[in-house]
Amino acid sequence: MAKLNCVTVLAPAKLNLALDVVGLLPNGYHNLDMTMQAITLYERVVLRRSQNLSLTLPGSPVAANDSNTAIKAALAFFHYTGLLAGVEITIYKNVPVRAGMAGGSADAAGVLVGLNVLYGAKLSMSELCALGAKIGADVPFALMGGTCRVQGVGDVMKALPPCPDCWFTVVMPDYGVSTPEAFAAYDKVGSSTHPDCEAQEKAIRAEDLAGVCAAAGNALEECSGARDNEAIKTALKENGAVTALMTGSGAAVFGIFESEEAARSAAEAVRAQWPQVYVARPDRGGARVISPKWML
Repeated sequence: MAKLNCVTVLAPAKLNLALDVVGLLPNGYHNLDMTMQAITLYERVVLRRSQNLSLTLPGSPVAANDSNTAIKAALAFFHYTGLLAGVEITIYKNVPVRAGMAGGSADAAGVLVGLNVLYGAKLSMSELCALGAKIGADVPFALMGGTCRVQGVGDVMKALPPCPDCWFTVVMPDYGVSTPEAFAAYDKVGSSTHPDCEAQEKAIRAEDLAGVCAAAGNALEECSGARDNEAIKTALKENGAVTALMTGSGAAVFGIFESEEAARSAAEAVRAQWPQVYVARPDRGGARVISPKWML
């Protein structure tokens, strides 16, 4: 077989259909209970064989330095495999930054999946997830994708059947949210919102979209500092969303719609006030190689 010189990976963003903070763990981290959903909004990660390690982010304000999750993922991969090699990483970012949509985690997952194929390392999904967990809490989910019940600090994952068919309209305000600051604020003020993740899991298994929406919620909404949450939620609901909520620690807010037409109509209606709007569907996978085609 010819040696691969380049691979391209698509890595989906995620939404939290539910996010609850259920306590503190002995290590001081928050114990979470969440329903995570991959969506059809992707980071595109291109990896080329190289003797050196480099990262380019065309058109993105994100710093391409050693603190970037993509560099951390490459270093973790080479350390674990013992490969004396490098890679030239180019990431075409489509997922908004500091949005609660795990764009950085998707980048890391894309690098891990791509390097595994590029260098024929044949690491298992469990090995990739173990590497990913050291980089960021959402990286294992970014690798798995689909619909998952996620607990602990993101390290306990249970794959669920696909989310009932629906569409999402995602609205990103013109500012982001710091995840550590959002959790620090939660520790001070708590939350009146505690979604029923168990009920939501049952609704997903029953293919009951109304039940999924009824159980949706985010315990971090009230303390995220994302000042547009309520206005965006109201606008989406007024334009046909079955429900609307913030994802992750913010600042993006999304509505769940029964049809593409309704989702796109709502997107047009809110775009005048919030120009950064995305329409997507549930994605059943995680980060995956799309090129070269013969690898599929």
